[in-house]
Amino acid sequence: MKIYLTAVIKAKPEFLNEVKTMLKDMVVQTKNEKACIQYDLHQDTENENIFVFYEIWADQAGLDIHNEQPYIKNLGAAVPEKLQEAPMIFKMDKI
Repeated sequence: MKIYLTAVIKAKPEFLNEVKTMLKDMVVQTKNEKACIQYDLHQDTENENIFVFYEIWADQAGLDIHNEQPYIKNLGAAVPEKLQEAPMIFKMDKI
């Protein structure tokens, strides 16, 4: 069963460019993952510090593998210093 996710990431203003570079790199690497169907990064037009990922995964096993990748763990390590708060993750069903 496909997994649909939306993730909201809020960069601290002083780390905006560094976080944006990190997120863009995640897109490049993630799109090479076998279970990745869609992985789109968006930046808010009114608040440039807010980024939103829209993701579709083939299955939970593929998402679990994704979450163990070094580039995902690097984002987690950046939370206290570079992000305003932990990413908000919404796991959804398509209706």
